[in-house]
Amino acid sequence: MCRSRFASSFFLRCEMASGTRKGSMAASRGGFLSFKTDLDSSGPKNKRKKRLNKNKKKSWNKHSDVHDVEEFLEDVRLQERTLGGLISEKPDDNLFFVDAGDERRDSKLDKDKPLQVDVILQPDSRIPTPTDGLVSSEKPDGSRRRKDKPLRIDLILQPDSRVPAPKDVLAHQIPNAKKLRLIAQRAQQLEAHGVVPRRQRLLQARLQRSLAGKGKTNKPAANNDPQRGFYDLWSGAVPETADPWYLQQTKKMLVKRPARLNVKPSTLPAVEVPAPGASYNPDFLSHQALLLQGHEIELKKQKAELRLERQLAFPKEQIATRESAFQEEVEGLIEESDDEGPHEYTPLYHAASGEKKTERQRKWERQLREREKRWKALRQARDRQQQLFRLRSLKTEVLQQEETTGRRQEARRAKKLEEESLPRRLGKLKYQEPDLDLQLSSEMAGSLRRLKPEGSILKDRFKSLQKRNLIEPRERAKFVRKHKLKYVEKRAFKEVTV
Repeated sequence: MCRSRFASSFFLRCEMASGTRKGSMAASRGGFLSFKTDLDSSGPKNKRKKRLNKNKKKSWNKHSDVHDVEEFLEDVRLQERTLGGLISEKPDDNLFFVDAGDERRDSKLDKDKPLQVDVILQPDSRIPTPTDGLVSSEKPDGSRRRKDKPLRIDLILQPDSRVPAPKDVLAHQIPNAKKLRLIAQRAQQLEAHGVVPRRQRLLQARLQRSLAGKGKTNKPAANNDPQRGFYDLWSGAVPETADPWYLQQTKKMLVKRPARLNVKPSTLPAVEVPAPGASYNPDFLSHQALLLQGHEIELKKQKAELRLERQLAFPKEQIATRESAFQEEVEGLIEESDDEGPHEYTPLYHAASGEKKTERQRKWERQLREREKRWKALRQARDRQQQLFRLRSLKTEVLQQEETTGRRQEARRAKKLEEESLPRRLGKLKYQEPDLDLQLSSEMAGSLRRLKPEGSILKDRFKSLQKRNLIEPRERAKFVRKHKLKYVEKRAFKEVTV
């Protein structure tokens, strides 16, 4: 009785769903039964439609209601997925059955068997159900069991949908699969030729460096090591067993010096040893060599002064003489005679003739140009052919050019080394060599008691810093008085009388 009651309610629900407003499109198909039961809960049926102007595309898109069409299509797709087709197209045998049994027969049926109403409510899909849970269909004596036979409800529950199950394409895809495949093929080709990839080569080199440096580096012992050496915290010397962190915090460990500061700006020594002739009691040859050096320095200074005087001197051609002075005095008083005739005008360029060239002349000029062009091309081809016979001489020229280039490079390198020892231009002033400290033969002192001190150590160090490019050349600042001095006789001075 319960089965007949449920079948009748299911039939009534299907009939009510076909009469709703949102099922209007379904009703137009003729006998369409909706699978959803909430189609009649959208609102009143006799709701008056709002009159709108739909003569424009914007208004048409805004006020057009396609909700009922979308629900109808969604219902159709749901029925095709779950039942394998529309309910209206299903035969009555798949939807209903005639219950002709009695109570005695129902009591004899297996209680574990599902009801027919549950069989009807299950989706009728065509996809076969898995048979993993089925037990053997044969008894120990060889006869078949009735329980192992699939029930009618299982047959009804099998889906018979015509829509294939969607394939999970993303599960079989790998990002950048083509690129990775090409990289792997390239690596196999290189490995076949014995070529190691760059990344693997760097890793091997890093491993070798770490293995080679294990025995050299002496790491400090841990703080909790009982065999660790002790040191005095308040000692001035830097302990060798101290932690790097402790040395850094106490500022007893020097900061790493930049590499650019280790390069000396000049190759000259900090203190230059004076010449042997500068001794208080030198030998004769050393003293004469020092005098000769001082003499050459003075000659250079004298030549520079003379060259400056010549450049600033008044030219002799412009010095006034008696004749030039007299000529200036009588200038304009004596009229010059014009005995010479008028000069003929000769143009600097020839005017183009106004005659027009004939066709014959143009043809002749064109032939001359073509002949000259052919002659140049023939000469170039002949020169290229002749260069084949000059291969030996060309090779000799290339070798000579390489030797010349090598000599120039060596000279340039030597010049660069020499310039490293010379003072550079660091400021607006040039470096000037200090005066050479020397004594004449008549000024020589035979002993240290009679030796007179010369020069200044402070000036010598200052010039040495300038020469080694540590500081720029400087001049002593000139004192410029802002206001002139004003002499005033004081009253006390005036009162003093002799």
